[in-house]
Amino acid sequence: MALPKIADVRKLSDDEIADEILAAKKKLFELRLQQATRRLEKTHEFTHTRHRLGQLLTVERERQLAAQKEG
Repeated sequence: MALPKIADVRKLSDDEIADEILAAKKKLFELRLQQATRRLEKTHEFTHTRHRLGQLLTVERERQLAAQKEG
């Protein structure tokens, strides 16, 4: 399974990005819980979810800085 592309994140609206960030954080919590209880089967999901969260936070920050620069 390939890592998600940042171009996909840049197509999202600000509200969608905020929702995706929340969903990624919840998924990471669930993955940590599964790992602690030794029920985690797909360990690569950590990498993919953290990568996706990083992309989302990067694009969100880029938009914040662009808005500051304009205003």
